[in-house]
Amino acid sequence: MASIHLQLVLLTVFLITKISADQTAKTYIIRVDSSSKPSVFPTHFHWYSAEFTEPTTILHVYDTVFHGFSAVLTLTQAASVLQHPSILAAFEDSRRHLHTTRSPQFLGLRNQRGLWSESDYGSDVIIGVLDTGIWPERRSFSDLNLGPVPKRWRGTCESGVKFSVRNCNKKIIGARFFSKGHEAANSGFGGMVGGINETTEFKSPRDADGHGTHTASTAAGRYAFRASMEGYASGIAKGVAPKARLAVYKVCWKGAGCFDSDILAAFDAAVNDGVDVISISIGGGDGISSPYYLDPIAIGAYGAVSRGIFVSSSAGNDGPNGMSVTNLAPWITTVGAGTIDRNFPAEVILNDGRKFSGVSLYAGEPLSNKMYPLIYPGKTGVLSASLCMENSLDPNSVKGKIVICDRGSSPRVAKGLVVKKAGGVGMVLANGASNGEGLVGDAHLIPACAVGSDAGDQIKAYLASNPKASATIKFLGTVIGIKPAPVVASFSGRGPNGLNPEILKPDLIAPGVNILAAWTEAVGPTGLDSDTRKTEFNILSGTSMACPHVSGAAALLKSAHPDWSPAAIRSAMMTTASLVDNSFNPMIDESSKKWATPYDYGAGHLNLDLAMDPGLVYDLTNNDYVSFLCAIEYGPKTIQVITKSPVNCPMRKPLPENLNYPSMAALFPSGSSGVSSKTFFRMVTNVGEKNAVYRVMVESPKGVKVSVKPGKLVFSETVKRLAYYVTITVDGKNLVLDDSGAVYGSVSWVDGKHVVRSPIVVTQIDPL
Repeated sequence: MASIHLQLVLLTVFLITKISADQTAKTYIIRVDSSSKPSVFPTHFHWYSAEFTEPTTILHVYDTVFHGFSAVLTLTQAASVLQHPSILAAFEDSRRHLHTTRSPQFLGLRNQRGLWSESDYGSDVIIGVLDTGIWPERRSFSDLNLGPVPKRWRGTCESGVKFSVRNCNKKIIGARFFSKGHEAANSGFGGMVGGINETTEFKSPRDADGHGTHTASTAAGRYAFRASMEGYASGIAKGVAPKARLAVYKVCWKGAGCFDSDILAAFDAAVNDGVDVISISIGGGDGISSPYYLDPIAIGAYGAVSRGIFVSSSAGNDGPNGMSVTNLAPWITTVGAGTIDRNFPAEVILNDGRKFSGVSLYAGEPLSNKMYPLIYPGKTGVLSASLCMENSLDPNSVKGKIVICDRGSSPRVAKGLVVKKAGGVGMVLANGASNGEGLVGDAHLIPACAVGSDAGDQIKAYLASNPKASATIKFLGTVIGIKPAPVVASFSGRGPNGLNPEILKPDLIAPGVNILAAWTEAVGPTGLDSDTRKTEFNILSGTSMACPHVSGAAALLKSAHPDWSPAAIRSAMMTTASLVDNSFNPMIDESSKKWATPYDYGAGHLNLDLAMDPGLVYDLTNNDYVSFLCAIEYGPKTIQVITKSPVNCPMRKPLPENLNYPSMAALFPSGSSGVSSKTFFRMVTNVGEKNAVYRVMVESPKGVKVSVKPGKLVFSETVKRLAYYVTITVDGKNLVLDDSGAVYGSVSWVDGKHVVRSPIVVTQIDPL
C-alpha cells in the first residue's frame, strides 16, 4: 500500500507543480473511477460537468478504452479536481509527432498461394488507422469488386470540409476526425493563438498532410497499375492487405502534431466502431517514454488489445542511438524499419574522376554531366550556414555552385530550397556522424544527392585542399535487386527498452525505407508550401512506413486465423522473423555496417510466408498483462488507470521477465564477479499439427550458459499447451558484452517443419 500511496502522491505533486509553474488554463486528461458515479446523474457527462467543470470546457468523454474526460481547466479547477476521491489520475495533454522521416513481395507474399490466398487478401478485416486522415479519391481506395461491408461494423462517416458520406465506400467504410484537443491547445491556451488553419487544413477526415493517406494505402491499398512517383519506383502499387477495409481516424493536423486527448478519443471510437486492427504511426519525438499510466497511447492500446484488437505502432526515428525505441507497452506490437531491395541511386562525381554513391528522388532537369564549382558554407564555422538554414547562405558566394549542406535541424528538402533561393544549382546533402551511412531518398526541388558520413567527409576534404574543385550529380533512376536487403535503417528506434528492459523492444522490423504509397492532392511530394507539384503516389521513409506493413500483416493473419489473439498474431510474426538478408548473410546495421542485433531488429524482419503457419505461439491474456504491471510495482489504483477495472496484485510479487513474451531479456547486476542465474517460465500453444513433437535448439550467447527443461515438448489432441523453463547462467568474470552492452542468443523449438525462435538478450545493469 505504501507503494500505491507514494505513486499517487508523486503524481499529484507533479501535476500541481506544473499547474503552479504556468497558471494559464490547459487541457488535462482526467481518469475517473466510473463506479463512483452517483445515480442521480443520468450519464457520466452530466456527472463530470456538474461536479468537476463546466460543460463547455469538456472536450471528450471517454467510456470504452478509458473512463474519464478531457477538459480545459484553470488553476483552481485543476487543484479541485485532483482532490476529488473519484479521480484516479490526471495528466496534462501533450503533443505527439508522426514517425516519418515493392514491399509486399519482399515480405514473402505471393499471389497464387500462401497468406494472400488463404485470407482472401484480408477482405473481412477492418483496419483502423489513426493518422492525418485520407484522400479518398485515390485508386488505392477503390471498392471495385469488394463484397458488402462486414455486418459487425458500427462506425460512421463524418462530414466536414470537402468530405461527405459519399467519400466513404466499401473500402473506406468509416471516417472520423478529432480536433478538440488540438483546437484547445491552439486557441489561446498555453500561450498559443489560433485553431485549425483552414487555408492549409480541412476540418474533416480529408488529409492535408499526406502521411495518413500513405500509411493507409501501405496497410490496405488496392492494386494500382502504372504507379510511380514522377517516374521513380514504377510498377503496381498495392498494400499488404489489399482487400481489407479501412476506418480512418484523423487525430493529427498539418504542422501541429497530434494531441493525446484526441488520440485517446480516437481509440475509444475505433474500439466502439468494431475495428480488428489499429495502426498508429505516432509517438514521442525525443526517444523518451512516459510510464504506461501517463501514456494515452499505451492506455488506449490496452483498452483495444483487451478486447481482442491488434495494435501496431512505430518504434520512432531517433536511431541509431541506443534506448531510442518508443511505444514500449508490452501489449503494443512495436515496429522498427528496414530497407527493401529497391533503391534510387545517384552519384556525386568530382572533377578528379572520383564517384561517391548516394540516393535521390530528384525528377527535374538533370545537370547533364556538366561540372559546377563546389562550395561548403560550413568552412566559415557558422553552424546555420553549414546546415543551410533559412537565410543563412550568401547568394554572392553560392550562385551557380553546388552547395554541400550538412544534415540536421531542418527538413532535408527544405535545405535544397534554401540553396535554390540563394542561386545554387545543386546540393550535396552530407550525413554527420550521428546519421552514419543511413540514407533515404527525397523528392528534391533542385538537383541534389544525399551521401553518407564517410563520403561527405571525403568530398569536404577534397574541396578544402582544392578550392577550385567542381562536381556534378548523376541520377540513376530506380534499381531493384539491391543486396544486401533488408538492412536495419539508421533512423530506426533501438533498444534497450527504456522503461522495462526485461521486455525486448522493438518487437520486429518491417519495410520502412523508400516506400511507395498513395499521396494527398493537397501538397506536393516534399510537403513544402512552395512545392506545387501534384503526384498520386509518394515515396517516404520512417518507422511510420514500417508500422502499417505489420498492421496489414496482422489483418491477413486475423483473416486466416480468426480465433488468434493479438498476442498470438504478434508471436507468429516474431518467432518466424528472418535474421538474414537476401545475400544469406546476417542482417547488418545501416549506420555502422556491422552485424545488427536484437536491440536493432527485435526478433528479426517480418516474413509473412512463414508467419501464417508458425507451429507454436506465445499467447497472453489480460491477466498476464496485469501480473506484469504488478511485477513492475504499479499499485492497484495505478494499474486501474490503464485497465479500467479494479485489480488485486498477488501477495507474492511476479517477475516481469516471466511475461509470456516471444523473447527473453536477462538482466544481471553489473560489477558482479560471481556466478548468477535467472530462470524464465514460458508457455507455448500448439497451432499446427495436433500430434507434434518439438525439440529444443539453443544458441547460447557468448560466455553464457543456457539450459532448457524439458528438452522435448509432446503435443496431442488433448495436450495443446505446454510449459518450459529456461535457465540463463553467467559468470561475471568471463562475461564480455559487445558495443551495445549485451550478448545475444536464442531458444528455438523445432519439429522438422517449423522453427519457433525466441531471441535471448543478456545484459548487465547498475543495481538500484
